[in-house]
This record gives sequence, C-alpha cells and structure tokens, in this order.
Amino acid sequence: QVHLVESGGGLVQAGGSLRLSCAASGRTFSAYRMGWFRQAPGKEREFVSRISWGGSSIYYADSVKGRFTISLDNAKNTVYLQMNSLKPEDTAVYYCKADSWMGPEYDYWGRGTQVTVSS
Repeated sequence: QVHLVESGGGLVQAGGSLRLSCAASGRTFSAYRMGWFRQAPGKEREFVSRISWGGSSIYYADSVKGRFTISLDNAKNTVYLQMNSLKPEDTAVYYCKADSWMGPEYDYWGRGTQVTVSS
C-alpha cells in the first residue's frame, strides 16, 4: 500500500500562487510515477501533471503548461505542484496519484486538497 497525503490548498486571488505537496509513505517502491489530477464541481476528474520517480519524465496538461511546475524530492518521498498565475478556472479539488507497477487498477489516490481561485 502507498499512502498519499496532499496539503497546501487554499483560497487565492486570480494571478496568485500556491504550492501543493503530496507526501507518500508505505510501499513507495511499488509506484513508478506520481501525478496530479483535479476535479471541478460538476466536471470529471482531469489530468494536470505527472513526473517519474527519477524526474526524467514530466508532462503537463495544455491548460496549465507554463504556469504550473511539478517537482519531486526523492529523499522526502514528496511531490510538489507549484501553481503560478492562477485563474478562476483552476478552482478544483486537487488529487495526488501514484501509478502502480502492477497496473492502473492498483493505482493509489490521495483524498485531495481544495484550491479556490477568486476573480
């Protein structure tokens, strides 16, 4: 099992910044990649960004490219999402995900952290 705990969400004005953290514990070696997803009210959960444990592979959704930066502290088993130039449409619950070597049915999710961007 991999246990994921997100933190760093909150209320911010448009144009502001937040940094989300996701601390992983447990059998972290069973996951090969970490990522962030988000779900706005009334919408489906969508991909935001992902990073391999080695940090060599990074991807972003087009909607956040150039504004968000994902990073990883292997020593702390923590993945970060630096969010700059926030927009009201970034408002959502942000979830951390760990992709399991065993396949998507074994992936792990955190409980999420709320990000609210006011206009």
